[in-house]
Amino acid sequence: MPQKFQNFINGKWVDAKSGRTFENRNPANWDEVVGIFPKSGKEDVDEAVKAARAAFEKWRLMPAPKRGDIMRKVGDLLVAHKEELAREMTREMGKVLLETRGDVQEGIDTAYYASSEGRRLFGHTVPSELPNKFAMAIRVPIGVAGIITPWNFPMAIPTWKIFPAILSGNTVVFKPATDTPKTATTLIEILMEAGIPEGVVNIVHGGGSEVGNAITSHPDVDLISFTGSTLVGKQISKSSSDTLKRVSLELGGKNAQIVMDDADLDLALDGVLWGAFGTTGQRCTATSRLILHEKIYDKFMTMLVDRTKKLRLGDGLLQSTDVGPCVNESQRKTVASYVEIGQQEGATLVAGGADANGDGLSKGWFYQPTIFSDVKPTMRIAKEEIFGPVLSVIRAKDVEESIRILNDTIYGLSSSIYTRDVNKAFVAIRDIKAGITYVNVPTIGAEAHLPFGGVKQTGNGHREGGWTVYDFFTEWKAVYVDYSGKLQRAQIDNY
Repeated sequence: MPQKFQNFINGKWVDAKSGRTFENRNPANWDEVVGIFPKSGKEDVDEAVKAARAAFEKWRLMPAPKRGDIMRKVGDLLVAHKEELAREMTREMGKVLLETRGDVQEGIDTAYYASSEGRRLFGHTVPSELPNKFAMAIRVPIGVAGIITPWNFPMAIPTWKIFPAILSGNTVVFKPATDTPKTATTLIEILMEAGIPEGVVNIVHGGGSEVGNAITSHPDVDLISFTGSTLVGKQISKSSSDTLKRVSLELGGKNAQIVMDDADLDLALDGVLWGAFGTTGQRCTATSRLILHEKIYDKFMTMLVDRTKKLRLGDGLLQSTDVGPCVNESQRKTVASYVEIGQQEGATLVAGGADANGDGLSKGWFYQPTIFSDVKPTMRIAKEEIFGPVLSVIRAKDVEESIRILNDTIYGLSSSIYTRDVNKAFVAIRDIKAGITYVNVPTIGAEAHLPFGGVKQTGNGHREGGWTVYDFFTEWKAVYVDYSGKLQRAQIDNY
């Protein structure tokens, strides 16, 4: 019998009040049930928010360095369980073991970074304009944070949000993706083992329409951190506005890699293969567009198609596998529909373009790594986020045109240029409209101690990662201390 799991509310493992459940299955072998999870609703969210609200009053008073000590223990436990976590993540969402190990490592890096931030929640002291008066600004926690995360990075992204939230003194109600509830549950177990008090972190499993909406509209949830599609992000922004919640939205991307005629082509090839087909293209930072200088277009396309056709699909737990499955049937259908759209638009299919059902693949949601050439910047496959192993290749005559093509999208998350010319590199850094720009690196590979996020419809301006995420999870409080012993009226008595 598959293992049955529960919600975690106020320090106790509990079933959904409705008694309903859902199955979590392995996308590489849909016959394999990873576990049975509670299909929760508004009543479960209410209980979790109530617990988080009560726990906040004590947790916010714990000194931040002490909260940091707990985060260091979390990091140590993640190190100890790294391989176990990576393997269960691959079973749950499909990407290869090499990548899931990296996913866990990002959680480890984030934990250790958060532990040190317990001693670095810096404020500011400034001179007062009046004599015998002290002025400063300090950071304070906000309250209950609603954390809603996707399935493609089921360890890294929750840690990006939960660790700075609780380090800052907030409490959490966490809704993980229904495709990856097991990894999220193990993360909660590790947090409890590290010493997080009851009620500080609560997990409620279930769908977005029930659990997600209940969190974003709840009057006692003070802030929302969400990663997912732009469409859902807009809905969350609306549902959160009635209570004026602080909202961080990390949304879609249509990222491009530029390759100039002076680039190291072998290096650029390695980069685009990793960027386009790593995680089966199921990343918000995936390289979904490739912009090639016209002088090297034909040569690079030959290199690219040859290497792509050699990629090996299979179960991500097998060392021989290069590319795992799509996360579920619906996602594979979405990918297939865009391949059909690309052909209808007149792009040339030069690799892939079909479900993969060979030996060992028939029970999973595998799709061939797919490349379109002769893509026009105005085509839908060059404009819309596909979230799968589909690469659209576009021709450009120079760096200026390449940047114009790259910027011609509603998104602005990640970007990349391959060139040996430092002048072209700095033009790209200056003119590309994106939250991240890589030089001679693919569009994926963000590090935990730098800001992560995008512009335009990729988000609403907040950043995750590094020091910047702590601006989201804390409020600034101005403090004045007058020790003159008399009334001093700023702007009146001083001038």
